[in-house]
Amino acid sequence: MAKDWDQHVLQAEELANSDGFERLRDEIVGLAAAGPDDVVVDVGAGTGLLTLALAPCVAKVWAVDISEAMLGHLATKAAAAELANVETAAANAVRLPLADGSASLVVSNYCYHHLSDDDKERGLVEVFRVLRPGGRVVIGDMMFRVQINDPRSRHVIVSKIRALVRRGPAGLLRLLKNALRMLFGRWEQPADADWWRRALERSGYTDIRVHLLEHEGGIITARRGVRSRREKRWRRTRKDPLVPFATDHS
Repeated sequence: MAKDWDQHVLQAEELANSDGFERLRDEIVGLAAAGPDDVVVDVGAGTGLLTLALAPCVAKVWAVDISEAMLGHLATKAAAAELANVETAAANAVRLPLADGSASLVVSNYCYHHLSDDDKERGLVEVFRVLRPGGRVVIGDMMFRVQINDPRSRHVIVSKIRALVRRGPAGLLRLLKNALRMLFGRWEQPADADWWRRALERSGYTDIRVHLLEHEGGIITARRGVRSRREKRWRRTRKDPLVPFATDHS
């Protein structure tokens, strides 16, 4: 899977430079309210959409991603911008290679919908572990379920289908590919706002806020509370296989 993501560096850059993702980046950065003393972890950093925006105003950024090719691209861009406070780490979202309580802020953009719900929650427990008490988390992601009986989900699905149909044959081909991926269980696995709120509560977070956006996305903000029983249990049983992830390339 890592090699698959390695083939999408240019596509990730094109997506990151789109108006929609630049607006999403600005919203996440604004909600993060990062300061000069913050040590930041960017989960699913890709080619650096959030990392490069935050690095000039914080003490350090750890950019974590499964794809070494994307991290290499990010490191080159950071060096070109003379950002000496950016470190990269090739790892997955459910096993962060960082010490307990080593960060004050964790951010992520369009990473977690590539994971199953169980692995999303394991990832949230890992974020909880690396955050200091009172540390903040800001996560942007797809935030809907593929279900017709929910009004928001229905609106998102219909809007996506219409947008692809308007693109003509290329859009219809993409629609067919997505349908086949969904049929064979290879499509993304986004969660809705209610799931995120419950998962964050179970993992020990406080001050949870859900900001739904006009499109399929949303942004979650929360703080690390006291250590939860769930985190202690997860730390004792960390035997899960590595789960690949990166920024969204759909």
